[in-house]
Amino acid sequence: MRVNVTSALMSLLLVVCISAVVYASGGEAHAESGVLLKDFLYRVLNFSIVVAILVYFLTKPIKKGLAGRREEIEKALADAKQAKAEAEAKFAEYDRKLAQATDEIAEISDAIRREGELEKQKIIANAKVMAEQIERDAGKAAELEVAKARTELQREAVQLAVGLAEDLLKKNFTKADDTRLIDEYMQKVGELH
Repeated sequence: MRVNVTSALMSLLLVVCISAVVYASGGEAHAESGVLLKDFLYRVLNFSIVVAILVYFLTKPIKKGLAGRREEIEKALADAKQAKAEAEAKFAEYDRKLAQATDEIAEISDAIRREGELEKQKIIANAKVMAEQIERDAGKAAELEVAKARTELQREAVQLAVGLAEDLLKKNFTKADDTRLIDEYMQKVGELH
């Protein structure tokens, strides 16, 4: 950078010298041209000194400002790259978690479906067992009712038969029949002894 400042000052000095020569060869009177040339050179010298002072004192702050700005830009770019990398990592993590959650949801759904199917089969099996039990119980109850009804019918039939026999005996049985039956009974009892 120091070389650039020196070459800039040398270029400026060369321009001033060439300008002075061109101005001096203007064709005016020699006396007047000397005064004018001095005045011009004085102004150019003043201008050169001001430029040199400005270059000397402003070069470092400008360089520092530009370097600082450059560092800020580099830092901002590095931060942006880091933020981008972090965002991509988070996105990849969330994408992985989402895929994992989707797989877990599918597994849970399949497990629920399987459990539901098993429960359905258990319920159907239990219902069949209960239906068979109810059918057996109903059969037994029907058999018991039929047996009860049969017994009741037999009892009623016996009572009816006894009643009819009594009626028949009362109508058809006489005193002579009574005596004859008693005699027959006695004979049979006597034969048995």
